[in-house]
Amino acid sequence: MVQLASEAVTPTRPVKLIVLDRDGVINHDSAQFIKSPDEWRPIPGSLEAIARLNHAGYRVVIATNQSGIGRGLFDMATLNAIHDKMNKALAVAGGRIDALFYCPHTADADCECRKPKSGMLAEIGVRFGVDMAGVPCIGDSVRDLVAAEAVGAQPMLVLTGKGEKTLRDGNFPKNTIIFPDLAFAVSALLASD
Repeated sequence: MVQLASEAVTPTRPVKLIVLDRDGVINHDSAQFIKSPDEWRPIPGSLEAIARLNHAGYRVVIATNQSGIGRGLFDMATLNAIHDKMNKALAVAGGRIDALFYCPHTADADCECRKPKSGMLAEIGVRFGVDMAGVPCIGDSVRDLVAAEAVGAQPMLVLTGKGEKTLRDGNFPKNTIIFPDLAFAVSALLASD
């Protein structure tokens, strides 16, 4: 599933793309899922980091598993309301999300879009006309990093959300780059541009 914030991409120059997980990267995560707009709270510095990416010419895309839909914990109207709150908060910070891809399925569905499978990331590449090789993909769980590796993207782990546990478990791709949070990751990325 996808929600595009803008029309089809017809680049005149190479697209600078970055893919972010949502829960645990942009906003605080919850073991009970983010089930309402009231539960969505940004991680300090994350919204400003996205704005910095936008201002540097990056297309910012979210790829997020949202199995709460498949579990019946919330519906599409609620997911849209959560994303409306996120987009409004981003606008205040001077940023935006160019597209939001999500998987509504539970793990039992064995779909291709649910991370750690790479279907969502492959679809992002198709929609934006970008070879995903080397595209920064920032997540807090091993499934984010494995999905990135599967399409040749650059896995980046942040230690917010489930990140500390992911680091401790150590079962992630060897080429993963590790940062304390999204703001640090963006600073490093922009410094290397």
